[in-house]
This record gives sequence, C-alpha cells and structure tokens, in this order.
Amino acid sequence: MKIKVCGMRDVENIKALSELKPDFIGFIFYDKSPRFVGNDSSDELLDVVNSLPREIKKVGVFVNANIDYILQNVRKYGLHYVQLHGNEMPDFCRNLKFKGVNIIKAFRIDNSFIFSQLNNYKPHVDFFLFDAKGDGYGGNGIAFDWDILKKYDNEKPYFLAGGVSLENMEDFENIIPRPYVVDVNSKFEISPAMKDIEKLSELMSKLKSEAVEA
Repeated sequence: MKIKVCGMRDVENIKALSELKPDFIGFIFYDKSPRFVGNDSSDELLDVVNSLPREIKKVGVFVNANIDYILQNVRKYGLHYVQLHGNEMPDFCRNLKFKGVNIIKAFRIDNSFIFSQLNNYKPHVDFFLFDAKGDGYGGNGIAFDWDILKKYDNEKPYFLAGGVSLENMEDFENIIPRPYVVDVNSKFEISPAMKDIEKLSELMSKLKSEAVEA
C-alpha cells in the first residue's frame, strides 16, 4: 500500500516529511479547516512545495470550491491531483477532468452508504477516497467500519482515510478490497498541520515490512 500524508502547511515540517518520501502529500485549500494553507502563502512555502521530489505526488484538497479557484491553485502549487472532498456532482468532476485535472473524489461513508452512487463518477475520476462520516469535511480523526468496503466493487482503486493510526493498522490485512493508498492526517499530528515525523516514520517502516513479508 502507498501512503498519503494530508494537511501539511509548515515549511520545516514539509521538508522533514519529504525525507521520508511518502507517495502523496496533501495540502488543504478549504478555509474552514484548521489545516488551511491560506490564500496568501509565503514565498518560502511555495518554493518548498514546488521543489518537492518528482516521485512525491502533490494533492490539493478542495471542498465545494469553484473551478477557477481550483485551477488557480493547481498551477500555483504544481498539483498532480485535486481531491474533491465536498458535495461535488459528477458533472462538476467531468468539467474539471476535461481541463486536464487528475481527480480523487472523496466520499464520507457510514453503514447506510449506497455504493451504486459511485457509478456516475467513475468515468470522470482517477481514484475514490473513502473517509468516515463526521461533523466536518474530513480531519475528524475517526474511523468507519472497514467491513463496509466489502460492498465496493473494486473497479477503481481507492484511498482509505479516517482515523488511520498505528494502533489500527494491524487491521489493514482484513480490509477487502485492499486500499491502494492509506491516507493519514490527524492521528499523526502534534497540532493541526504539524505532523509527528517519528510516528510517520514508524508507520512507513511497518507498511514496508508488511509489503516485503507479503
């Protein structure tokens, strides 16, 4: 499984994380999030983000944003993917995809989630992301019942988010179908947007060792 670390903002923290070489790094462009990167980012932050190694894919997280705002930040930060974490409809995804943007469409799920609603999105997105349904649009630090994912048809690879931690990663092997990417955020934070690099290093080491054993 690949790993995405979401909700980054601090320059030195980003530099330290890049040394671990996660597969994806996420930046949040939603002004109600405590991890919001801001509309007037410093030159230093822009330089660090734009100088990340090519093998680390940059993901911008947006919630019910307009297309112009999304495209502006795709260009500004050199984003490889846009994660739509709001109530965006299939036509919105189609229009954004038409402009050459790679899309991760997030859904907040619980036991009542109807997976057939994904069918209208499949032609227009690259990945799905399944997050726990909470009060906010992500970053709630809670996990959903991963057994629900047995209802997913596995036609398109997905990211697993929501309360992923060192404590529950032993349950990953029981998830069917297997996630393509494990997406971590609040469970690896010292404070909002400030990640615990030591804990992330431990997570990555464990995931790598499990991959070798498999």
